[in-house]
Amino acid sequence: MSTPSGTFAPAPGAAPVLRQLVTQAGMEARLMLRNGEQLLLAVVIPVIVLVASVRGADRVGVNLDGRPIDVLTPGVLAVAVMSTAFTSLAIATGFERRYGVLKRLGTAPLSRATLLGGKVVALLLVEVLQFVVIGGVGFALGWSGPEGVGGYLALVLAAVFGTAAFASLGMLLAGSLRAEATLAAANLVYLLLLAGGAVVLPAEAYGGLGDVVRWLPSGALGEAARAACDATVAVRDLLVLVGWAVVGSALTARTFQWE
Repeated sequence: MSTPSGTFAPAPGAAPVLRQLVTQAGMEARLMLRNGEQLLLAVVIPVIVLVASVRGADRVGVNLDGRPIDVLTPGVLAVAVMSTAFTSLAIATGFERRYGVLKRLGTAPLSRATLLGGKVVALLLVEVLQFVVIGGVGFALGWSGPEGVGGYLALVLAAVFGTAAFASLGMLLAGSLRAEATLAAANLVYLLLLAGGAVVLPAEAYGGLGDVVRWLPSGALGEAARAACDATVAVRDLLVLVGWAVVGSALTARTFQWE
């Protein structure tokens, strides 16, 4: 029986996966940018770290291979990736579990893979904003920026690999601890890596510990970002990030609890 012209004919069904992914990513990005604490971690703290470290580099007497602004800016960009992909993601996801948001999303046509994919795309969108703001501050302070197109592409590659590694670790934390414990642990790990993880300062600045901290995801990301600004792809450090991403993803798949 044909439907008369002009008559509404419902056609229930899930939206295409790509549309689901784009919609979920947009919602996740808006939620992150509307949250004052998330903005503090994403933009304010990295900018403060950049300005303070550049202004204080000469007074502290840290030996750097190059101008402080050129050495420290890539490290602060790496801090931005770490703060968003690890700390912000872990805290937000932890409280989404506590309040039952993930449980409710699990009953929707949105698959778990699409949900996680939306979170990752949202992270990348926020990181673009971070790089624009922090890079702009760096240029204002005299940063020369990456060398040529190759340098920019290598920096994007380092950011993507770093996001994968830290996002997997953030989801591991959020999916296995209570929300309050996730909040405390994520902030503690963030501060420890910021202070001693070779993310802002090069691994060489840590003396004999330099070879050790380069195996941390923070150290690998910091070194990859600094190498990228010299138009060099740090293959070793990118492989370290891949290793952390694989291990973190495997553990998350085994231990993540949606409620």
